[in-house]
Amino acid sequence: MSDSRQIKSALISVFHKDGLEPIVDELKRLGVTLYSTGGTQTALEEMGAEVVPVESITDYPSILGGRVKTLHPKVFGGILNRRSHEGDQAQLVEFDLPSIDLVVVDLYPFEATVASGASEEDIVEKIDIGGIALIRGAAKNFNDVVIVPSMEDYGTLLDILRRDGVTSLEERKSLAARGFRVSSHYDTMIHAHLSGESLDRGDVSTLNLSVPESRALRYGENPHQAGHYFGNLDGLLKPLHGKALSYNNLLDVDAAVQLMEEFVDDEPTFAILKHNNACGCATRPTLAQAYTDALAGDPTSAFGGVLIANRRMDSETAKLVHELFCEVVIAPGFEADALEVLSQKKNRILLERQPGALPAATVRSALNGYLVQERDMAMEDPKSWSCTTEVSRPECASDLTFALKLVKHTKSNTVVFAKHGQLLASGTGQTSRVDALKQAVDKARAFGFDLRGSSMASDAFFPFPDCVELAADAGVVAVIQPGGSINDAKSIEACNQRGLAMYTTGVRHFRH
Repeated sequence: MSDSRQIKSALISVFHKDGLEPIVDELKRLGVTLYSTGGTQTALEEMGAEVVPVESITDYPSILGGRVKTLHPKVFGGILNRRSHEGDQAQLVEFDLPSIDLVVVDLYPFEATVASGASEEDIVEKIDIGGIALIRGAAKNFNDVVIVPSMEDYGTLLDILRRDGVTSLEERKSLAARGFRVSSHYDTMIHAHLSGESLDRGDVSTLNLSVPESRALRYGENPHQAGHYFGNLDGLLKPLHGKALSYNNLLDVDAAVQLMEEFVDDEPTFAILKHNNACGCATRPTLAQAYTDALAGDPTSAFGGVLIANRRMDSETAKLVHELFCEVVIAPGFEADALEVLSQKKNRILLERQPGALPAATVRSALNGYLVQERDMAMEDPKSWSCTTEVSRPECASDLTFALKLVKHTKSNTVVFAKHGQLLASGTGQTSRVDALKQAVDKARAFGFDLRGSSMASDAFFPFPDCVELAADAGVVAVIQPGGSINDAKSIEACNQRGLAMYTTGVRHFRH
């Protein structure tokens, strides 16, 4: 018997009705029989579909205020019957059961209801029973049935329908696995809420790691990936305007907030980030000047970026920022006029930085576990630096500190050029340090910056003298790096030959 199955009937029961219309259009084109109930049935009919009410199959209305609609042997018999099993097929006829080939579910938004601060009664009512049962039933019978367990899987379903609704066993099994993943996560979140438990991390419990509240994101890093955010974002950032933060927004916002922690007590500073790296940053007497010079660092990359300031947003700066298409603007406050200007763009996200410290630990998944570490909170004071060269340049201390703060928050391998409190260019995420340096030199020149008299920071030691040689050729006069290479002496000698000052800190700032 062939593993292929043609979708001829479908049961649709969803909370959110968004994204259904193109699916309904394809189901109508294929002549698929649709079963539904309640609000979903109404929505499908408004989209022009003919719908068989579930009540007409079960001879039972929706009862208990909608708590019981699809929980009936005729519905689950239609889903769980084995097409190749003679006894199952005989009972379909005996009990007048439909045969359902496709089940589309979008569960009640339990996590979003918890995150909204709703009452316990409302939260409990958002514990989906029928939807979870439909997912599990259809997923169990993946040999014959297609399960679409959330609206995040609508794209997969559309692809299937557009090739005439024929599925392979491999596709059905993959969607079944996805269904159990959705139901498992859903039950875990309910358990976490009802029990109030947190997951400690053994010896790192002093870092206050726990599983906080969660909310679903529209998708993850890419549209085909599911995404969730765990945490109380309002504890650090108060949303003032704009659309909901996406997965990628949250990564960039995190990078921006961590970077600006380095400048929180400095003169007015403005930074622009793209893909978690600063593409512009400047410290100036006024915030408007800081923004202008930060933008000059890379006006191309700034398009669609995340902007952050260490001072309250004033109207002059806001008017300049408004001219740029940007995703997110973060500041410790917004003047009324500034908020009015920046709110003119409907989707622009405005966040007010709230008092409060960042977590002491960072957590990321790795293989089949997690990596936990203390957040890198080190920043070396100029008094602790060691000058390793014949020439010293104390007048460059400010720019070296500025560059060091930036290099700490830029993806490795990286170098950063700075002059007069402005980021001139950085090399980011390169597989060799010399490539990072070459990238930074090319980028600075592309935007018209003169590197003569600039300072350079490196996140790790120089393995060979070629980096300082190229830096000297570009016009750099002072370099700061951790030191510790077996070839330090060669790099120091190259600096002495070229008249560079080199300082070592003894502290590495890798960022992978």
